[in-house]
Amino acid sequence: MKKSKTYTMKKIQITLVKSPIDRPERQKKTLQALGLNKLNATKQVEATEQILGMVRKVEHMITVEEVA
Repeated sequence: MKKSKTYTMKKIQITLVKSPIDRPERQKKTLQALGLNKLNATKQVEATEQILGMVRKVEHMITVEEVA
């Protein structure tokens, strides 16, 4: 029987600072999946492995800050 680990996930704030125009379709879809549809849009999400992977793919277009 496994014991479940209880730990809190960090929250990060992601802001779109560069336009996705003339970017590959895959990067545009990644931004949509993160919830960033407009320039300067900001979203707070939990820093899961999946989210951090998406952030790495579009890090040249966003800024990331850790939320306390």
